[in-house]
Amino acid sequence: MKKILTGAEMDRMPGWAFKMMAFMFKIGDMIISPEHRLQPFKLQEGQTVIDYGSGTGRYLKQASELVGETGSVYAVDIHELAIESARSRIEKFSLKNVKPVLTDGKMVNIQSNTADVIYCLDMFHMVKDTDGFLKELNRLIKPLGVMYLEDGHQPRQQTKEKVMKSGCWEIIAENKSCITAKTIDKTI
Repeated sequence: MKKILTGAEMDRMPGWAFKMMAFMFKIGDMIISPEHRLQPFKLQEGQTVIDYGSGTGRYLKQASELVGETGSVYAVDIHELAIESARSRIEKFSLKNVKPVLTDGKMVNIQSNTADVIYCLDMFHMVKDTDGFLKELNRLIKPLGVMYLEDGHQPRQQTKEKVMKSGCWEIIAENKSCITAKTIDKTI
């Protein structure tokens, strides 16, 4: 049961769990705005950002505003309900620079070397094939890009071990909420 509640290594949560998560986030977001979550990432006008594991899309409006009309945001998720949620937010807030992308959890239909920033919040604990996942993120990011990876429901040490094991990311910083990593062996 713990595995279902935390989503540990299950790649894609059941639809009922997604709906329950969305409901809980909606209540939580009324109490504390989620907008502070993106502040440490220093998103800038004109950047291309990937919100990997976008879930309910709770960060899409702010990311869209921060990168502005010249930037773009990809809302990537493995769950169809997440893509529906992203489309709903795009319509509700007229987010012209946000593009929802459904993935199979292996490949993402986005060109290589596209993202300046990738952030993955509260989802890494769900990934079964962490090496494949991290290599795909490495493919998507530009040579000088940065990835922000939140532990989710796993210990920080476990997150760090998985990132180092992948062989394609170097951890350059960490704080209470996430690690920051840059790519290894990408030429400019």
